[in-house]
Amino acid sequence: MPLESSVCCNTRLRSQHFKMRSIAQSVLALLVALLIADSNASLPRRGSSNQSQNRTMSAGKAFKVLVTHPEVPQEGIDLLKENCEIIQVQSVPTNRAELLEKIRGVDGVLWGGHEPLNAEALDAAGPQLKSISTMSAGIDYVDVPEVKRRKIPLGHTPTVLNTAVADLAVGLLIAASRRFHEGRKTIDNDKWENYHLNWLLGQDIRDATVGFYGFGGIGQAIAKRLGGFDIDKVLYTTRRRVHKEIEEEFNAKKVDFDTLLAESDFIVIASPLTKDTQGVFNATAFNKMKQTAVLINIARGKIVNQDDLYEALKSKRIFSAGLDVTDPEPLSPKDKLLTLDNAVVLPHIGSATKRTRADMSTIAAHNVLRGLAGEPMLSPAY
Repeated sequence: MPLESSVCCNTRLRSQHFKMRSIAQSVLALLVALLIADSNASLPRRGSSNQSQNRTMSAGKAFKVLVTHPEVPQEGIDLLKENCEIIQVQSVPTNRAELLEKIRGVDGVLWGGHEPLNAEALDAAGPQLKSISTMSAGIDYVDVPEVKRRKIPLGHTPTVLNTAVADLAVGLLIAASRRFHEGRKTIDNDKWENYHLNWLLGQDIRDATVGFYGFGGIGQAIAKRLGGFDIDKVLYTTRRRVHKEIEEEFNAKKVDFDTLLAESDFIVIASPLTKDTQGVFNATAFNKMKQTAVLINIARGKIVNQDDLYEALKSKRIFSAGLDVTDPEPLSPKDKLLTLDNAVVLPHIGSATKRTRADMSTIAAHNVLRGLAGEPMLSPAY
């Protein structure tokens, strides 16, 4: 086949693929909308026959729900108020004693912060507790086996964060590779040296190999955005291979961890924190990476051994790092990591956009309501 014909054919096929993907996404959005509508319809309303079968609260509503943070967006609160009496923790940061007092006797919980959700909280709530949703993607602060043992439905809000977190990840990648933090410090310290031709040279994203440790929804959203930067290819390390269509869309290949470390120009950590992933990025891993490599972490701080990362950055074993998550959080302002020119560190703001937080509260509220109604949650954690 002539080159021109091959290119045209590939272009048509790629166009058809993107059209089909767009249609699939539209259908998914419609299904979610229908699920939400069904969730509302299935809940008992004031004055309905179903309501008389449930405990009646002082406000004449069927259920009592605790919201564990005073800054949960109003969109989620308003949904819950339609059918539930709302109790809300008012302390910031969350006062554990207040939370444990207010959780007593509730039917549902919208867990708005990152306080430990464990047996202590579940015992304080009582045996009538029938529905919980976090307002987060990661649930490493939840004792999931304990919640599951008690047969309480648990929801979370993973996919709604993808866009905001992916946008921030690309920002971190650019900032770390192009030395934004170091450049700003030269201004603060009156050390402009732009008379040098090699001053503050960074790493190119163009034609780069980008490796993903974890390649789920957030990882794929990041890869989609990086396509606009003309990267060469994507490598990824996961337990299971993603669908062939996804690999073709992103020119992605599943590889083992050592290959990911050795061949990637950029490595993006986008995996959950588990006993298997904790501390996996350590001195051994950094010593296998390219000296020009840039590490991005938008997942969980404990996936990286932070002391080892500090040494790798200080010794220039790797080029730089962009972190939205650290260990611990909050990070001390005196932490040695913050002394480095080649570390861009943010205070865990990946999902911190107004629209995203509103969407998170809405999904979490629907999770709680569907759990109370005995229906499958929109976004179950298990």
